[in-house]
Amino acid sequence: MSKVIMIQGTMSNAGKSLLAAGLCRIFRQDGYRTAPFKSQNMALNSFVTEEGLEMGRAQVVQAEAAGIEPLVCMNPILLKPTDDEGSQVIVNGRSIGNMKARDYFAFKKQLVPTIKDAFRKLEEIADIIVIEGAGSPAEINLKENDIVNMGLAEMVGAPVLLVGDIDRGGVFAQLLGTIMLLEESEKERVRGLVINKFRGDASLLDSGIEMLEDKCGIAVAGVIPYMDIKVEDEDSLSGRLTSAGSGGDIDIAVIRLPKLSNFSDMDVFGQFPDVSVRYVSRAGELGEPDMIVIPGSKSTIADLKWLRAAGFEDCIKKCSSKGIPVFGICGGYQMMGEAVSDPEVVEGGGSIKGLGMLPVTTVLAGEKKTCRYSGCFEDAAGLFSGLKGLAAEGYEIHMGRTVIAGMNGVSSDASQSGSGQLSGFTSEGTGCCRENIYGTYIHGIFDRAEIAETIVRALADKKGLSLQTVAIDDHRDFKEKEYDRLADILRASMDMDMIYDMLEEAAF
Repeated sequence: MSKVIMIQGTMSNAGKSLLAAGLCRIFRQDGYRTAPFKSQNMALNSFVTEEGLEMGRAQVVQAEAAGIEPLVCMNPILLKPTDDEGSQVIVNGRSIGNMKARDYFAFKKQLVPTIKDAFRKLEEIADIIVIEGAGSPAEINLKENDIVNMGLAEMVGAPVLLVGDIDRGGVFAQLLGTIMLLEESEKERVRGLVINKFRGDASLLDSGIEMLEDKCGIAVAGVIPYMDIKVEDEDSLSGRLTSAGSGGDIDIAVIRLPKLSNFSDMDVFGQFPDVSVRYVSRAGELGEPDMIVIPGSKSTIADLKWLRAAGFEDCIKKCSSKGIPVFGICGGYQMMGEAVSDPEVVEGGGSIKGLGMLPVTTVLAGEKKTCRYSGCFEDAAGLFSGLKGLAAEGYEIHMGRTVIAGMNGVSSDASQSGSGQLSGFTSEGTGCCRENIYGTYIHGIFDRAEIAETIVRALADKKGLSLQTVAIDDHRDFKEKEYDRLADILRASMDMDMIYDMLEEAAF
């Protein structure tokens, strides 16, 4: 049997995902075959495995930290919210349809065998499994048939590290209050407490830690400092979505759609000290950036309606008319076309006129396309013509089929929108471009260093700027260094002897 340890939190965004990734890297460094596991993840940030199966990106990050290929058994259930009351339910990498929250709550106990099967597969390949919980184990209204926190810990015999977030205040109340709301058998599973995101002199916490340990009878395993680790955050809780950017000379504005997905597509630009990536929720904030990105969306039609109602359409087109490049990815690419329709009621039905910036039409369909991509930029036009011929990698995740008009000698009414000649952008029909308007289905399209550098250099040349840095690591290599840095910080701030003792208590 594999040894197991589980990370649970006092709330969402307490730091479970990052702590799990750091432990995965530490155990790997110490010579153990390590794998992450999260039975149920709710996120719009997802990834496609080599088998074409969809899983949450948090477990992909943890798998990278563990030095192994992401496998869908690391995240057998993925919930992708479609609205405030329901989600698309993905089991073992395939969508089984949309469910309202109440319906899923009644259904989820049927997934226990799926969870157990996935966990057993990991036991065959790992010495240590690092499990991440979800939300808080003290959500007493959701404890019945729990499959992701204490219910899962009991299912697989895992000791628990409970993490609290001091940055948001009240960390002692968070930790003690959570323990007090647990059943006695659940309290016994909590073998250590962690105070996360601390700023300042940790010795100032000594008296509080002593009182906390006295009241709950559980030792504090570490005080982790607030870390500036450039590793992907979990979904919409990411602080970067509300930040104004780094104030760099190159300004990239990303439209913050209500159902924005895979915002990690922009992470590579964080390596450039001269580049600022900001997420814009109001049209008045857009201004005249150096590049506009319309990102992926879980609900293309609804988000396009929002974009239009918020006044972004006119602003984006005005910027485009001034030569500012506009880049659409996946759902953003669909929005930039002539029309999007949903005859099979995949996202609620109906149809909508697109932004009309590219001659493409999209029909949403029930069958989801999930696959890896390995191709190239075929015939890039405009400011980013330097991309032509460069190799590109990534993955597709979308429900729609998009038809490109006006290419290969084929003309249609749609192809008359805009001006300039239409070109294939990413190969295999996955995108097209016209002048400074670009669209592609490929997530992760910027991750190769050569691609990101070409884009940043073109934006700088347009402004007549000489940048500090235009040479970076491939995003994969950059993340490897960040995982090592994360592990160093955790080793310095946690009692690793206590952690290894907890592993020996697995299956108690």
